[in-house]
Amino acid sequence: MINMINLSFSFPEKELYKDISFTLEEGQHCAFIGTSGSGKSTLTDIIMDPERYMYDGKLEIEPGLRIGYVSQFSQLDKTKEITVFDYVAEEFIRLQREIAQICLEMETSSDIEALLEKYQNTLDALEAIGGDDFENEIKKKLNLADLSRYETSLVSELSGGEYKLIQVIKEMLTNPHLMIMDEPDVFLDFENLNSLKELINAHKGMMLIITHNRYLLDHCFNKIIHLENKELQEFNGRYIEYKLSLLQTKIELQELAVADTLEIERNKVIVNKLRAVATYHTEAARGKSLHAREKILERLEARRIKAPFVEIKQPEIKLPILGEVEASTVLKVNHYSVGFQEVLLEDASFEIGSSDKVALIGPNGTGKTTLLRDIYKNQKDSIVIGDNVSMAFLSQIQGEMLKEESDVQDEFFDIGFQTYDEIRAYVTKYGFSEDVLTQKIDSLSGGEKNLLQLAKISVSKANLLLLDEPTSHLDTYSQIALEQAVKDYKGAVLMVSHDFNTIANCVDYVLMIENKTIRKMSVRKFRKMIYANHFSKDYLELEDKKKTIETRIESALKNEDFELAKKLSEELEELIKQL
Repeated sequence: MINMINLSFSFPEKELYKDISFTLEEGQHCAFIGTSGSGKSTLTDIIMDPERYMYDGKLEIEPGLRIGYVSQFSQLDKTKEITVFDYVAEEFIRLQREIAQICLEMETSSDIEALLEKYQNTLDALEAIGGDDFENEIKKKLNLADLSRYETSLVSELSGGEYKLIQVIKEMLTNPHLMIMDEPDVFLDFENLNSLKELINAHKGMMLIITHNRYLLDHCFNKIIHLENKELQEFNGRYIEYKLSLLQTKIELQELAVADTLEIERNKVIVNKLRAVATYHTEAARGKSLHAREKILERLEARRIKAPFVEIKQPEIKLPILGEVEASTVLKVNHYSVGFQEVLLEDASFEIGSSDKVALIGPNGTGKTTLLRDIYKNQKDSIVIGDNVSMAFLSQIQGEMLKEESDVQDEFFDIGFQTYDEIRAYVTKYGFSEDVLTQKIDSLSGGEKNLLQLAKISVSKANLLLLDEPTSHLDTYSQIALEQAVKDYKGAVLMVSHDFNTIANCVDYVLMIENKTIRKMSVRKFRKMIYANHFSKDYLELEDKKKTIETRIESALKNEDFELAKKLSEELEELIKQL
């Protein structure tokens, strides 16, 4: 239904794609992945409105293809006085009213033929989006997403995560041939994320979903499109199988690369010896031997393996480097309460040690971000910050901590960098190319803006980091780099997150909001709770085995023990079949 052939596209300051091709067909649920800023959102924009873009190559879209779209930046309109049911049913109700109006006009009009044509067209439009039984379908979808209780509630009363799910349902119900969603998972709590998974898996139509969420990637999708380094790769199968395929390719390529390196080094020695001999002897034969060997060396170096989907550069996130913090406790929260129209948190108390890594978790709309902001502002008696504690804050509202109208380089001149070269060398470690420095911040992707916030925090002297959804919009490579940076950091971290993997991989314990208060829970208990609620009994054990094998493969590759790595990859392949 969609066929892209050798498409190339550039902005004036950046080339995004070169000769990329892929197809999307009926029944495919496709995950669209790739590093932040690689052009995924732009490519979906081209598919939705190709006339707006000047590109090379071909884009074949089946005539009459209807596309549904959910943006990553949709905002809840708090003034919208409409029930959830009526909001989801808007298009159906509009067409029904139009049909009723046409019928009314037929009673008095002499131009019946034109009205009959209009009536048939409108009826066809209603039928095309499944209008025959839309009330029942809305109820089914709300039930599937565990949102039935909100059917008669006002849209303005929903949390951000609930509203995002309602938008997904609204688009799905119009029966588009292709459903495009751009990071629909961002800021969803785990319950809402699980509802999104159910909606995706139950949808019968074709889907193209930009996501970095490892939970969705592991449990949805039967096709992967991977955009990396201006190139595109498509894989028919599950994400977990795609990762295995990349790992097996990596083992094979690294083994070949080691052999190539040895051969290149051997030939360099021969060339150097021939050059030394040719310096003292002028015979033509010796010169020919040197020239021939130099050509061999050139060919060996030219064929060095290029693997844009395997050797992906992970950003080097390094949080502030600190000495030992004197105080044993950096933060105390005593009997904290907050509320707006209703109480969100009441009489909550906890404290955080100088090196604790803590995740603050709970459903959307329970006061997590408000608490984090109150700690950062430090203006409430119920919040006590330790002596000599310096805080840094990462906001999920990115324009709050970044001047979006400024160039990227201005952010670093403002915090003390002296030269352009100093800034370039620093931001390169975070995965930014030099041409990004002169770009306006508001032109960056959401993931790039979060990386920029982290890069700024990393040159601060903060020993308490307050991170509000730090993995939102980050690609999976940056998420993993951030997890490692949090583990290595010597200070304290309080992180609001809905990302199960990040919580499980880098924090010491969680603070869970339940019944308007906060209780402490170990990571192990948290993992067990999530798996017990959403997976079969043996899934946790299989996941732990998988992680152990992946760690052993990584170690084998570091030691260049390729036979062991291959053997372990076979074990991993068998295990994946059980997942």
